[in-house]
Amino acid sequence: MKRASNWTLTVVLAVLLLAACVPATATPTAAPTLPPATEPPTALPPTATPTLFPVSLAGPQAGTPMKWIDTSVLAFVPAGEFQMGNSAANTPQHTVYLDGFWIQQTEVTNGMYSQCVASGSCTPPTQELGAPQYTNPEYNSHPVVGVTWDQANGYCQWIGGSLPTEAQWEKAARGTQGGQFPWGNDGAACDFLNFANCINHTTDVTDYAEGRSPYGLYDMAGNVFEWVNDYYSETYYNESPAQNPTGPASGDSRVVRGSSFETDPDQADSSIRHYNNAGNSRRDLGFRCVVTQPKPLAPYCQLTSYVPSASSLPQGQCELPVVDLRGQYCSKGDGFVTMNISEGAVYQLSRTDYDCVETLVDGKRLLTCKGPRSTENTVEVTVCNASCTETSTNATAAVCDPGYTLDANTGSCVYSPIPSQVGVTGCPVGYRTIDRGGVKTCALAAGNDGLCPPGLYLDSQYGACISPTGMADIPYGLSSPDLAQQSYAGCAPGYNYDSSFQCCQASNATAYPACPAGTRYSVEQKACLSTQVRLSGPGCVTVQATTLKCSEPIDICSKIVYEPVCRRNSYACVWDDKNDKCEMKE
Repeated sequence: MKRASNWTLTVVLAVLLLAACVPATATPTAAPTLPPATEPPTALPPTATPTLFPVSLAGPQAGTPMKWIDTSVLAFVPAGEFQMGNSAANTPQHTVYLDGFWIQQTEVTNGMYSQCVASGSCTPPTQELGAPQYTNPEYNSHPVVGVTWDQANGYCQWIGGSLPTEAQWEKAARGTQGGQFPWGNDGAACDFLNFANCINHTTDVTDYAEGRSPYGLYDMAGNVFEWVNDYYSETYYNESPAQNPTGPASGDSRVVRGSSFETDPDQADSSIRHYNNAGNSRRDLGFRCVVTQPKPLAPYCQLTSYVPSASSLPQGQCELPVVDLRGQYCSKGDGFVTMNISEGAVYQLSRTDYDCVETLVDGKRLLTCKGPRSTENTVEVTVCNASCTETSTNATAAVCDPGYTLDANTGSCVYSPIPSQVGVTGCPVGYRTIDRGGVKTCALAAGNDGLCPPGLYLDSQYGACISPTGMADIPYGLSSPDLAQQSYAGCAPGYNYDSSFQCCQASNATAYPACPAGTRYSVEQKACLSTQVRLSGPGCVTVQATTLKCSEPIDICSKIVYEPVCRRNSYACVWDDKNDKCEMKE
């Protein structure tokens, strides 16, 4: 995307060009697969709540993650000053102070948005030419597009938040050090972000870990542009307040920030501003939300179980191998995908029509696989530690967050609070025993994914999950109907609080949260599986690798102008010392 004045012409040209190259899988009509609803959980008899000694808390730190009610993960951005803008005419650099806030780690995905639609609180997005069907489960973790400013803002209000202000968005993207890009000042490259038609379409919002911002946010550059809350004014930076600016009081357009999968390299800078009519939608425009003051909403009565990823499990006696997807590229009509794997590990592919070659690059074992021509293809690559045995590693069974019990018939997690008092055998698995001034009580611990249940974060000093309001006694996972009535701020729209079960029942069973970003629902395992690396057997991890449709070669290298960045993309590029430029490998 060029500057704002060229936007309309760019969109028209891009849409016309894309019409000839939309992947065959871009517009399927399959509905998302969701786990079946369960019966309401069994209510426990009320128990007395003892008077507990106050506790000392560290509070959320910069980048502290917290699951939220739409399966997203929020990251905390502390209060303080940062340098906003650069030297452009409409972005003069100035110092801005912001109060602390929580912001979604990823752009809102198709899966998240479909939950809001199912609850009756959102309207479906427009099906843009060249955009994937948002209800297709294959694109569950892609950013939702085809939404107007009002639709994006309505979604954020549904989860108890709002669209970020322009200042909040830029601080979350650049941090307090004023980097040109979310990852710093290194030039933009195809292993940091989805831009410059490296991929030619949207990607999973968790794909670009190397391009995360200082607070751990994905896609603050690339993938899709993002709506923000402010009206647009060319001169606003010269007149905005120094504390918590919220934009002009009125205007003809709303601000759009970030960049997209089509953005030219010179337009990926995090300080560049764009704008669009609030009633417009695009195939490369999405959003993310902020939650300034998260309220302690009651837990859902049902969640989806998940199979822990390899990175979230203890290594134990059997060290799991490393699989690190590096990138995709085209060469002479063939599609390639590359990944680093552990030295000494063995691997197996789920398909026989892929050819793989091993090389050693920068001391790391690189596996390069060529897929079939003329279509986009996905292969599962299972990598195993050959020294492991059946008894030396963790099983691949589905699990639930603490406070929930797995229903083996449906694979769903049913809310099952326990008495807060410590029993004769201590607290159950998933809880920690906390001494509160001589009274021992059970408190929720983090789950297998390292995170607390939605609406709670892991406090480093307390050692258990608490509400971001600072209340350590909210009875999440603990049976105390009276205290729950006093503590919870209700449920999200589309859900009803049931005081007997102390949780939120969905009016529409399909509106229960499904799989979060970076995962997909497996009908076979009745659980959410990682779309990248997941545990798949004793000492084994499996990754899904996709090769592109390469009827036309995609040159991702000629756009790179710096030698170090070219060498970082060595899976596809090589630096030509003689001509001082970056080129595609033969």
